[in-house]
Amino acid sequence: MAVKAYWPLSSVYFFYFAVLGATNPYWGLYLQSLGFGTEEIGALMAVFIATKLVAPNLWSYWADRNNAHIPVMRIGALLTPLSFLAVYLQQGFWTMAAAMVLYSFFWNAILPQYEVITLRAIKGYEDRYSQIRLWGSIGFIAAVAGLGWLLDIVDVTYLPVSIFVIMGLMALSSWFIPSPVVLNERLADNDSLRPCVEVDRNDLAVKPNNKHFLCILATPPVWVFLLAVVLMQVSHGPYYTFFSIFMEEIGYSRTLIGLLWSLGVMAEVIIFAIMHRLLARFKAEDILLVSLVLAALRWGLTGFFSDVLPMLLLLQLLHAASFGSFHAASIALVQRFFKGNHAAQGQAIYSSLGFGIGGALGAWGSGLLWQQAGAEVSYLTAGLAAGLGATLIWLSLWRHRQYWAS
Repeated sequence: MAVKAYWPLSSVYFFYFAVLGATNPYWGLYLQSLGFGTEEIGALMAVFIATKLVAPNLWSYWADRNNAHIPVMRIGALLTPLSFLAVYLQQGFWTMAAAMVLYSFFWNAILPQYEVITLRAIKGYEDRYSQIRLWGSIGFIAAVAGLGWLLDIVDVTYLPVSIFVIMGLMALSSWFIPSPVVLNERLADNDSLRPCVEVDRNDLAVKPNNKHFLCILATPPVWVFLLAVVLMQVSHGPYYTFFSIFMEEIGYSRTLIGLLWSLGVMAEVIIFAIMHRLLARFKAEDILLVSLVLAALRWGLTGFFSDVLPMLLLLQLLHAASFGSFHAASIALVQRFFKGNHAAQGQAIYSSLGFGIGGALGAWGSGLLWQQAGAEVSYLTAGLAAGLGATLIWLSLWRHRQYWAS
């Protein structure tokens, strides 16, 4: 990987995930300060996350068909902070929902394109992806820790100003990335007419049609993988939506809450730093399975031991598995399953199904459970979701190991 490409590529990840670090832990607190209840907060976060169902796929379809990943990414980066200003116009639930959907629509244009841009820029050194991506985690930590300290000093109503500044820096950094080699891998006209599964008459081997996007999605390991991604994001619902509120109810300060978030992401940074070695030694699908099992353990225990600080610290370290190793292994599998002209669409379907459907169901469901049954049941349900994902992956590996390896 060219040294000159490392910092420009890393900077966009840094600021993109710094935005996430400013919103995930503290946006619920900001909404609470405006007078929204827990069910409304859960619904607002679900509506916000649900834009991932549509936006990444629309932007990525356009980018793939026109080889326009950099322009699409820059458009999203520029319009995100401008549209974010709409949050100041809100007067109630629906106007806040509309404002969040507006800026999220443009924000969701960025990451799928940027994943493709990065992977093409480091072509031949794909195992180094995690060493660039870890700067996103560092950006997340910087935002979480910095704002945790700041919000202990100033009122949480100042949060949107901080988010707007970070978004502006993200937009600025998007103009310094290198231009990777553009791949013009177009589908042959008859690829879409071929059946999804063919039989080779010479050796009678069953071969999937990997040139058609819908056929790729119909391949058993692919849809099981995507379903597991959805379940993993569902399991993060109580954490991303109510963790900070839960910690405040227990009695932790906002500074400590920020440090708890930062500890989890620091564990994620460490796993990203060594992920190229793990992927060289272990199969991505096996890492995915172990990550789901550890996530189930993490969520199952969080609801019952959050008031025991030493245990909570240990559980936060499992973010290395529930997000870090899971995401890195997922990106490796998306690369394997979706090649060439389907690269951005593959990233988009991974983002929209996982962070879209999974994230929205997790936020909405945790809002309902939190109100009706409390934190313990919400986190226990999250653990069951991750456990179901692990079971599905294990069954698929047992029955279709050859497909996973292809």
